[in-house]
Amino acid sequence: MSTAAQVPETRELEGDDAVDTLRKTGIGALLRDSFIRFRFADGFSHSRALAFQLVLAFFPALIALVALGHALGQESFSRVITDTVRELAPGPAGQIVTQAFEQGTETSDSATALIAGIFVALLAASTAMGQIERGSNRIYGVERDRPAVHKYGRAFALALSAGLAIALAFVLLVPGSALGGALKGATGWSDALDTAWSVGRWPLGALLVAIAVTMLFRLSPNRHQPEETWLAFGSGISILLWFAFTGLLALYVSEVQEFGETYGPLAGVIGVLVWALLTAIALFAGLAVAAQLEAVRAGAPRPRDGRGG
Repeated sequence: MSTAAQVPETRELEGDDAVDTLRKTGIGALLRDSFIRFRFADGFSHSRALAFQLVLAFFPALIALVALGHALGQESFSRVITDTVRELAPGPAGQIVTQAFEQGTETSDSATALIAGIFVALLAASTAMGQIERGSNRIYGVERDRPAVHKYGRAFALALSAGLAIALAFVLLVPGSALGGALKGATGWSDALDTAWSVGRWPLGALLVAIAVTMLFRLSPNRHQPEETWLAFGSGISILLWFAFTGLLALYVSEVQEFGETYGPLAGVIGVLVWALLTAIALFAGLAVAAQLEAVRAGAPRPRDGRGG
């Protein structure tokens, strides 16, 4: 059970400014207490659970994309995906994954693979969004989630919106360079368009992440959230951490050619697992900052409730 102190709802407080509260508290003190709140809300455990669900959603979605290309008769679309995977996980890892895709599309019904992939991906993504609600509730000191129907109905909607935005941002930033090369090889686009892709994928990824994080901060916790200005600092922390983690992973994958050789057949899985775990930590850490800032505003700055010593 979480021992993070409950954050009082502050909708009735007016005339208070988030920047002034942050300045009076001090960024260092706020971050310290936010980490205490994160830790006593079992933030690392919730992050691991969320990472597991994200990975479960990732691979069926990838299979569904390949099946979609075959179902539509767009072989170049499927080739772009397999070429991107091969670049993302070079060596034996890329060979095994691409061979699995080719065998699956050659020996099975593409429509069946498409439907099954979409169903499993949406199921796992909805479960992941439900895990975000559970983790955010514990960070805010809320011990009860929403009723199951309401919880997973909202989770499904978030999977189709915020979850899709995060997935697109990941594709743009981590395998984005390899994806651009595969698209250029398949379509023969010009050098100018290639440059536009290389530059434009970063601000587009940032916009998608900002939209997703804003939605999750506003809609996930089972409580009435304050105005956006009170969530902005925590959201910014999540976005900065996500970009730092994702950028480092993208740099490692693109620059270290031994990535596939080092991890062998597990290279692609290792990369996605690392990204999923760091993404979950970034999200819940930012939520802890937003929760702690609101707790200070409400006059209840203690990050834990004192149970358990």
